[in-house]
Amino acid sequence: MSEQHDDQLRPHTYDGIQEFDKRLPNWWLMTLYGAIIFSIGYWFWYHEWKFGKDPAVAVMEDIKAAQAEALKGSTVVNNDTLWKMSKDPAVIEAGKTTFITVCAACHRPDMLGQIGPNLVDKEWIHGGTPEDLMRTITEGVPAKGMVAWAPVIGRQKIIEATAFIMSHHQQGEEIIRVAGWTPIMPVAPAPAK
Repeated sequence: MSEQHDDQLRPHTYDGIQEFDKRLPNWWLMTLYGAIIFSIGYWFWYHEWKFGKDPAVAVMEDIKAAQAEALKGSTVVNNDTLWKMSKDPAVIEAGKTTFITVCAACHRPDMLGQIGPNLVDKEWIHGGTPEDLMRTITEGVPAKGMVAWAPVIGRQKIIEATAFIMSHHQQGEEIIRVAGWTPIMPVAPAPAK
């Protein structure tokens, strides 16, 4: 039983196959024209008129934000993660706030040292790696008057303060170990007799 077609056959043959000369379905044409119109509008909206954020830039910002959030929630804090944090402006700003509030009284706001040692030179008493610094802040140095800050400000603020201090250093720079010193505390005069 043969089917009757009103459509004409095209005059060409490929591998013994002939095609009917049919018009494409309307749904297919609407999809094609809609995609063309959408792409033109998309181009003008994002690339010509700059009304929206470039999607590539938006994706990179989302990736960086996700990495920062993952780093914040990570339980693994080592030298590499602390060095990465020392390059992150948001972490550095948070660390600076903590440093000014908590540490500047002894180390001065410019970190050049006063009661506590200088934090911007290459000389370190308790080790110059980010992990060493974080351990010193966490546990304190009671013999020299530095309290353990972990119970006072918490782990996250210690990490941020460490990143802020390390932002004034370069990874791989020379670390000079020096002997510790005890700050000279003013002695109250003996009461007069």
